Amino acid sequence: MNTIVKRLLIFFLGVPAVVALVLLLPHHNHLALNIAVVIFSALGAVEFSVMLAQKNLKIHKAEAAVLGALLPAAMVLASGFPIALSLVVIVLVTTAALSWLLLSRLFSCGAKLDSFIGSVVGGISTLLYPGIFMIWIMAMTLWGGDSSGIIIMTFLVSVFAGDSLAWATGMLFGKNNRGIVPASPNKSVAGFVGGVLGPVIIMVGAVHIWSGVFITDIPVVAGIVTGLLTGCAAILGDLAESALKRSSGIKDSGTFIVGRGGVLDSIDSIAMAAPVFFICFILFFA
Repeated sequence: MNTIVKRLLIFFLGVPAVVALVLLLPHHNHLALNIAVVIFSALGAVEFSVMLAQKNLKIHKAEAAVLGALLPAAMVLASGFPIALSLVVIVLVTTAALSWLLLSRLFSCGAKLDSFIGSVVGGISTLLYPGIFMIWIMAMTLWGGDSSGIIIMTFLVSVFAGDSLAWATGMLFGKNNRGIVPASPNKSVAGFVGGVLGPVIIMVGAVHIWSGVFITDIPVVAGIVTGLLTGCAAILGDLAESALKRSSGIKDSGTFIVGRGGVLDSIDSIAMAAPVFFICFILFFA
């Protein structure tokens, strides 16, 4: 199966599946979506731990999975509490995780003691990435009502559109303008333009189609700016993960998703774009 077929298969099967998850299962503040975020954060953390191990920042995969799931899981738990108490829950979970990383290795000896710092740093890294970025998607579910599903769907489709258009424009027009970013030599200026244009188109369309959800006095400007910033963040998220892989000497973060590679290869753009989209929505539409 060639690359084009794999990409089309993922797009035409994966995107509808995600949209269905968001729109058809909105119950209990999108509990189904939140569980999916927890699982993907755990799997992403495991893949990240493999990269870290190449730099002697070793942590057991099972521990990485638990740490990667902790912050998103804490967000699910905290969603039923007032905002102030929710922050306390997340801080407590983070403190407990850091305490575990330090104290569980405190009585190590010999070679294990020599790797104390590397193990702790590796654990902190898997605790934070990708989980701390993914919880911003979960924060969108707290807006409540039918609007949250439309908002989340718009965000996800924006990122998917940017990724797909970046690939298409890069393939068609990027032959002579690649190699600008050393972390990902195959990325092109044409691909960057496509990656930004996709979210802009989706956001401008969404602002007009769902004007009762995206309420603003400057719909075109708000849509363009939100799409532009979301698209740029998604591209940077992809480049950052490419830099992590290149630094660790790994081509793909994994083989979990056919045509995409690993989990991190699939959620890197979403993770980095989520907080940017969230903040833009608060600024322009809340």
